[in-house]
Amino acid sequence: QVQLVESGGGLVQPGGSLRLSCAASRSIFSFNVMGWYRQAAGKERELVAIILSDGRTTIADAVKGRFTISRDNAKNTADLQMNGLKPEDTAVYYCNAFRYYDGANIWGKGTLVNVSS
Repeated sequence: QVQLVESGGGLVQPGGSLRLSCAASRSIFSFNVMGWYRQAAGKERELVAIILSDGRTTIADAVKGRFTISRDNAKNTADLQMNGLKPEDTAVYYCNAFRYYDGANIWGKGTLVNVSS
């Protein structure tokens, strides 16, 4: 089974940038959807961004224009570039991989992003 490991989280000031990376232990080529989700304290986990095998992306309205998602099937990675960070972006960010044909739905353990002055 593929394992996902997130990295790149940390403390950043409002207006700053971070780049989160999701590294897979095996090929992500077969996964139709790679995504980033986040969960703030006391809140439900929510979609941040997803990228399909063909490169099409969906970005949540709350981060549109500030965050971008990319995937590199050759490197087995999916990255989230976060610019213009706001305190309300503070959350644990999770990487996800989903495959249609067998319903495989893999989650990483998350990385904490703390936006604070």
